[in-house]
Amino acid sequence: MADKKQEKNEEYGAKQITVLEGLDPVRKRPGMYIGSTGPAGLHHLVWEVVDNSVDEAMAGHGKEIVTTLNDDGTVSVEDFGRGIPVDPHPQFKVSALELVLTKLHAGGKFGGGGYKVSGGLHGVGVSVVNALSKYLLAEVKREGKLWQQEYAYGKPQGKVKPVGTARGTGTKITFKPDEKIFETVEFDLQTILDHLRQHAYLTKGVKFVVIDARVKKATCGYAFYFEGGVASFVRHINHGKQAKNANVFYVSKHDDAADMDVEVALQYTDEYHESVYCFANNIINVEGGSHLVGFRSALTRELNNYARVKGFLKEKDSNLTGEDVREGLTTVISVKIKDPQFEGQTKAKLGNPEARTAVEAIFGEAFKIFLEEHPRDGEAIIGKCVLASQARAAARAARETVLRKGALEGMTLPGKLSDCSSKDPSISELYLVEGDSAGGSAKQGRNRENQAILPLRGKILNVERARLDKMLANNEIKSLVIALGTNIGEMFNIADLRYDRVIIMTDADVDGAHIRTLLLTLFFRHFPELIKQGHIYIAQPPLFRVAVGKEFRYVFTEAEKQKAIGELTGGKGMKGGNESKGSEESNGSEDEETQALSVGGVKVNIQRYKGLGEMNPEQLWDTTMNPETRVMLRVTIEDAEKADETFDILMGEDVANRKHFIQTHAKNVQNLDI
Repeated sequence: MADKKQEKNEEYGAKQITVLEGLDPVRKRPGMYIGSTGPAGLHHLVWEVVDNSVDEAMAGHGKEIVTTLNDDGTVSVEDFGRGIPVDPHPQFKVSALELVLTKLHAGGKFGGGGYKVSGGLHGVGVSVVNALSKYLLAEVKREGKLWQQEYAYGKPQGKVKPVGTARGTGTKITFKPDEKIFETVEFDLQTILDHLRQHAYLTKGVKFVVIDARVKKATCGYAFYFEGGVASFVRHINHGKQAKNANVFYVSKHDDAADMDVEVALQYTDEYHESVYCFANNIINVEGGSHLVGFRSALTRELNNYARVKGFLKEKDSNLTGEDVREGLTTVISVKIKDPQFEGQTKAKLGNPEARTAVEAIFGEAFKIFLEEHPRDGEAIIGKCVLASQARAAARAARETVLRKGALEGMTLPGKLSDCSSKDPSISELYLVEGDSAGGSAKQGRNRENQAILPLRGKILNVERARLDKMLANNEIKSLVIALGTNIGEMFNIADLRYDRVIIMTDADVDGAHIRTLLLTLFFRHFPELIKQGHIYIAQPPLFRVAVGKEFRYVFTEAEKQKAIGELTGGKGMKGGNESKGSEESNGSEDEETQALSVGGVKVNIQRYKGLGEMNPEQLWDTTMNPETRVMLRVTIEDAEKADETFDILMGEDVANRKHFIQTHAKNVQNLDI
């Protein structure tokens, strides 16, 4: 919030610190407080400390936040706000700093006197970081002095004490995560940069500095600072896309009735999907909420009014629907609210009803003015929406044609689908298999009770640049939509999903990777809920079968192959033995290689699989389909914005952008089979 909205004479001292409960449970069940003990949970520690500093900045105190990755494994977060109070708390008789660091729900966010708005996770914040760190050092600049206190595993190692004089005010927290708690204690620079860049967009006028002091030769520094707020965020998201309205719409206004700041930016592009990002107090709400409902209501209303007044829609024409006006839309909605009400622990959805009213009123009025003041942009936006409406009508007709006689109406499934006998979706699996050859092996080798097989011929349509009516004209996509049972587009219903697991099973070569990417694009753009709810998997067929006599191993990489050879030959390995490469033999397929090696006098047979079709049904079952032995990857979306950008680059029409991406990341590719 701006300085003028902060009460000038309000005291921020120990009496503003309110305590709700103790800290003991955190080390016993860390997942309850930070989500997981994997990399996401590790980085959540940084977000909690940064959130405290952001709260200070949002309250109008301190315009810079510095995050440093130190070479000793610690992380430091420093702000230049008021500094955590260090005077004794009137109730608990210890320093307020110690309370904040040792008690859950202790802070200036609960009593109403410390912060007007806050984004901290229920206020657990830095106390949870302290509990899950083997070491923590708190440094506070306040009242002309530098105060310090050290902790080990959440326990204070002494009292808060002054260690010298200090100019200015602020707080610096340095912590080292406990390796006994976390799977890894290695922080990823890119993850931190992406998260703090987003914070910078949402907290305009505040500078976020990231320093990586782990680099041996030189310290790497990054800084993010955006005066444009969420308008800059929209430009960043749409980088490389063709915009319809050259001027990004932007409004930032305070709603007095709701005591809420509302900030909205939007821009249309020539894409076919919507990109919407909702935030409340800088926390992303992946499922939207009341602020998104208010925005969509005003957007549809104002565009219809504008289209009628300007004659783009005639009397006989139907109104534009919400789906029509959202095609190609990129928008960021950010509200700063005093008492946010979230649905669920993950804060995925905002529930405050006043947020809907405030966003609808502020955005609606400002967008109406924008359309009048920028007629060329208004015309381009309406043109996009009208075209989307016409395409939607065509898509509806195509969908009805495809699905009328499909499974959704209780009729027959696609002829090429070998369905399972079970009608229980919770135990059923659908394998999407590349080609009829692999499909044949899969059909023979599967468990018919719960495993269904759908062979796909060739490469399906790239749906990144195709509307629904064109997609449904593609036989492979048509068969897949009917087999899934969920329908598609505005009639999608995940409750009708016929299989709990949808498994992409393609060859381990370039063509197989391309088909896999096309299928992932289809699911990401048109069945995102299947990914979000964990229904999409990628099978991992082995590359080699290493055999010595009757004993054999299936392995997935060259390194595993070398290890298997060493184990099967009694530790002789590939080095120092009497190696001789045997003749390459063919087993009826030009894609399969068989090597006979002599390693230390032991004969080793190595079969190299390039395609699933070379495996007989028993091998395919043993390696890729047997739940007891198979390896599968579950597809997840950790960062929707990053995923959206990557799909757009790799599957879109901008060749130069794609070439640059490939050149940048080519060295990171492993097991590329050309």
